[in-house]
Amino acid sequence: MKVNLRYFASLRETVGVGSETVDTNAATLGALRDELIARGGAHAEALGRDRVVRAALNQTMSDESAPLSEGAEVGFFPPVTGG
Repeated sequence: MKVNLRYFASLRETVGVGSETVDTNAATLGALRDELIARGGAHAEALGRDRVVRAALNQTMSDESAPLSEGAEVGFFPPVTGG
């Protein structure tokens, strides 16, 4: 399925893009994060399990057990973002 990713604040700077659309087999936000980490490079650095990262699913803050669906929008945030 395709999902739309958005990266905010320092995560956007590390990954190098503000948004992207990806094909995934992940069923949950946590599984999607693991897939992105497995890419290595900037994704692993930004989203690594040693980092605190918050996620929103369709503009609602969600935990990693939240189920994904076709066309979902996923936002990744550092724990504190400026205004």
